[in-house]
Amino acid sequence: MSSREVMLARVRDALTLAPPAALEIPRGYRTGRTMPDEQRRSLLVDRLVDYKAQVHTCEAGELASVLAGVLTELGATRVGVPAGLDESWLASFGGEVVVDSADVPAPELSTLDAVVTSSTVTCAETGTIFLDGSPDQGRRALTLVPDVHVCVVALVSVEVGVPEALARLVPERPTTMISGPSATSDIELERVEGVHGPRNLHVVIVG
Repeated sequence: MSSREVMLARVRDALTLAPPAALEIPRGYRTGRTMPDEQRRSLLVDRLVDYKAQVHTCEAGELASVLAGVLTELGATRVGVPAGLDESWLASFGGEVVVDSADVPAPELSTLDAVVTSSTVTCAETGTIFLDGSPDQGRRALTLVPDVHVCVVALVSVEVGVPEALARLVPERPTTMISGPSATSDIELERVEGVHGPRNLHVVIVG
């Protein structure tokens, strides 16, 4: 017998002696966890800051002025938005607002100074923001190509853990998960930002 045949024979023998695979996968996940608003907000802010995101908090009536202030501080004059974003959010912004569409080639999105979107749900425990391509969030390219992403997170959409957050998603929708600015590390652990998405993430928590 060749070395290959010997190896395969041993694998077959091992599989024969192995116990049968379990038909049911245990899924005893922790679910239904809740926290008071202030505690959820504090936990989320802690995780976002740890991921090097810039965090801003405000009430609903302050959102337009806060967004205008963030964009002005960034020096943004040309900002992209998904077609379904609430127009009042940028009512105080003095620059050009560009409404995205599928007809715009993805490379052209790099000419935007920033993009502003909403979000679907957020996990406080992991600091992960979920986008599902809804009209107020837009296509994936809109939030991956520009160098700055300003994401609005409503406190009522913040869940404590991953199971609670996933339960609010529609499985058939394309989901993008964001945990801080895009970053990766090479073999020497040198952090490089902006490789797979925006280098700068600003999160505005409303509520």
